[in-house]
Amino acid sequence: MKRALPLVLLVAGCTVGPDYKQPDMPVPARYAAPAQTEAPLSRPVAEAVDLSQWWQQFHDAELESLIGRALAQNPDLLTAESRVREARQQEIVAGAAGLPQVNATASTVQLHSGSNPLAGLTTGSSGGGTTGSQDTNLHLYSAGFDATWEIDIFGGVRRAVEAAEAGTEAARWQMRDGEVTLTAEIAADYVQLRADQARLAILANQEKSQNAVLDLTLAKARTGFVTELDVNQQRQLLAQTQAQRPPLAADAMAMRHAIAVLMGQQPEALDAELAADAPVPPLPPRLPVGLPSDLLRARPDIRMAERKLAQATAQVGVATADLYPKFDLIGAITSASSSVGGMFNSSSISQIGLGSITWPIFHGGQIHANIAAKDEEARQAYYAYQKAVLGGIQNAEDALVRYQTEQQRFVALDRAAATARASTALALQQYRTGLVTYINVLQAQSTQLQAEDSLAQSRSSLTSNLVSVYKALGGGWKEDREPPGPVAGDPLFRQ
Repeated sequence: MKRALPLVLLVAGCTVGPDYKQPDMPVPARYAAPAQTEAPLSRPVAEAVDLSQWWQQFHDAELESLIGRALAQNPDLLTAESRVREARQQEIVAGAAGLPQVNATASTVQLHSGSNPLAGLTTGSSGGGTTGSQDTNLHLYSAGFDATWEIDIFGGVRRAVEAAEAGTEAARWQMRDGEVTLTAEIAADYVQLRADQARLAILANQEKSQNAVLDLTLAKARTGFVTELDVNQQRQLLAQTQAQRPPLAADAMAMRHAIAVLMGQQPEALDAELAADAPVPPLPPRLPVGLPSDLLRARPDIRMAERKLAQATAQVGVATADLYPKFDLIGAITSASSSVGGMFNSSSISQIGLGSITWPIFHGGQIHANIAAKDEEARQAYYAYQKAVLGGIQNAEDALVRYQTEQQRFVALDRAAATARASTALALQQYRTGLVTYINVLQAQSTQLQAEDSLAQSRSSLTSNLVSVYKALGGGWKEDREPPGPVAGDPLFRQ
């Protein structure tokens, strides 16, 4: 036991290659604010909050239902879950290399010959032996076990397990990044659908109003107060308004189809469910955004890049272990006999044990080149991690700036739309009494339609920008969610 202790300590303590340490990545103390920090509708605040289900902040039951179903049915997310399960199996494969490998063997041999190859060969006689032929039957049965064990003295297997575990974590974070992307895409398409419906409703109201003005203009033309030119101008305006409906209706249908496909369904599966008009989800009064340093923990793409760096670092150790000798233990126990019963006799049992050392001496620079290649892969993984951090901070700051400045734009457009509505009402009133010409009404109607449509688009942009903020902050995944196993509905499901 005392002699075995130094070997145990050697096996436990010798692991070649670099030990991984998460690199320090500098981040700004706070997000850059736009020139005007006032956010009149929904104010971002530097507070941390659980954003795993950020869509609930909109209080839209249909949106919550769509996202919940998409998280369970989206093909890309199901693929990411499968990759996590695959990576876990690779951990088992990597760890098995450090364990003894035991195999059972069994064989039987039967030989039949129509002649006796030893006929005529008798000891002490010169040709006086038996010359007749005899049948020959030979039976041989054998069974046994063999075992091999490569002792992981220099830690190559342990580094491989370390790499596999990091790969599993990277796959898990990739799955969570898929959740973030999916929830944001569902929400963005849903907001666009509701915006299209709102703009179609504005066009319907404008058509109704413009038809009423056309009736008024026709009545004035019949009495001779206006010319046919005024009538034609109003008809042209009405036709232009009607021409804006088909593209919006097509875009609304495309959004319904996009949402259905994201949910793993046929494109037209949600047409009936989403056909009814509904408003764009309202903004929450406060938006907790935390600090830039929170992104290193909150954004799955950053966490995934960090785990890939850990995996690449461990692979350097796997390659380095090839420089050192490999120690193998081989053993076998075999029982062989001409009968099945004789295999259980002690005289039929044989055993062998072998220890071997293999130390690479000359491989044409292959091993050192492989180590250098793994070093470069680790360096590339570091650059990818650095890029993920910088990109995450940029995404968050850009999304916040767009969200805050769009709020200021929305307030201005809201005032413009209110003024346009009042101007149209005043122009119609003055036109009825003959105080202004028809051109004033025409201009007022065109201005109102443009103002109303711009306001509707800005309201949609506000909510879409807020979705982008939630995505940039890394919201939309749960820490404790694990990928489920295959279910009976899976086309490759096996009991």
